[in-house]
Amino acid sequence: MPTRVFVTGIGMITPVGLDTKSSWKALLAGTSGISTITAFDPEGFETTIAGQVDGFEPTDYVDRKQARRLDRFAQFAVGATSQALAQAHLDLSDPKIDATRVGSMIGSGIGGIITLSEQWAVLAEKGPTRVNPFLIPMMLADMAPGQVSILFGAKGPNYCTVTACSSGADSIGIASGMIRDGVIDIAIAGGTEAPICPIAVAGFNACMALSKRNDDPQGASRPFDAERDGFVMGEGAGVLIIESEESVVRRGASPIAELAGYAASSDAFHVTQVEPEGDGAARAMSGALAQAGMTPADISYINAHGTATALNDRTETLAMKKVFGEEAYKVRVSSTKSMTGHLLGGAGGIEAAIAALSVAKGVVPPTINLETPDPDCDLDYTAHHAQRGVVKAAMSNNLGFGGHNASLIFKRVEG
Repeated sequence: MPTRVFVTGIGMITPVGLDTKSSWKALLAGTSGISTITAFDPEGFETTIAGQVDGFEPTDYVDRKQARRLDRFAQFAVGATSQALAQAHLDLSDPKIDATRVGSMIGSGIGGIITLSEQWAVLAEKGPTRVNPFLIPMMLADMAPGQVSILFGAKGPNYCTVTACSSGADSIGIASGMIRDGVIDIAIAGGTEAPICPIAVAGFNACMALSKRNDDPQGASRPFDAERDGFVMGEGAGVLIIESEESVVRRGASPIAELAGYAASSDAFHVTQVEPEGDGAARAMSGALAQAGMTPADISYINAHGTATALNDRTETLAMKKVFGEEAYKVRVSSTKSMTGHLLGGAGGIEAAIAALSVAKGVVPPTINLETPDPDCDLDYTAHHAQRGVVKAAMSNNLGFGGHNASLIFKRVEG
């Protein structure tokens, strides 16, 4: 019989906080992390706002020399991992831990795009001999889990799932499957992204995905609102320590939540648009429920993908109705992207962490900026204010360019 999988540590670096405690407090307070871009001069761009991580110091986690050799997305991953390991009281150098059975699986949608874009400019301006020799190992998406493996000593499978905005969720889900199958005992799993640079903003503007509500940064990310006009790009990382029940017992660890279900699907429809009837997203949600052995009535909260694009929010609402039926009107839903912005490949990591915390803490974070009801989006989106109460189980959904759909389910640890 497959082993159960538990979350024992959480690390978060987000636009609303530099660690899990501060991020969670800000999310429950309905605090927006969206502001005018300061990472570069956004003058002339259609979108000049983003969810930036202010005050992050990579040297809090690695020495200065090492920090210079890590793109920002990998720095975030290392920082979030350090936090998660500390909460889990897990030291991989401990001889009682078999590090060969500890995996490192951290997804990223676009990897080291900041380094790549900077070095492209160096090539154009100064020639090929001036390109940074660390360009390649800094830009590769797999360098987040790779560096985590090296720095913390995780000697099991080490890879990066690249499934656009589902990357973090898929990394967690696939890692949980490896634990269930007995391949590994523990995984460092999640997602990270640092996309706030000129080429990324210009690219997403070109495909008409970003909000242009530049005069109202904190009100710009408006999931499920009738006046939504696109997502706001964010940066950061969310990393979970997940481990088998046997490992939890052996270590005397304190579980935060149980990771009960995961499923993924493909729309097989369009490179950027979701399938308009929501069938792919519905299959992922149904599959996660099946693996968890749950019914829709067992789910108290859904952390929706909720990007604030016109088609996504309508389609995801339709998919939830297909799976949950009348229960869709009873379950609380929210999009925390209203506060953090959309972390692309890091979204699944952050939002899985939020779902696990909602179960552990008994509180559902809000969807802010939901002012004008959209007739096509008529569920309970927990507008404006967090709601407290027992959260028996929470689902986290992520959808990505390329037709990716992923759903994770976390449930309460009893006793």
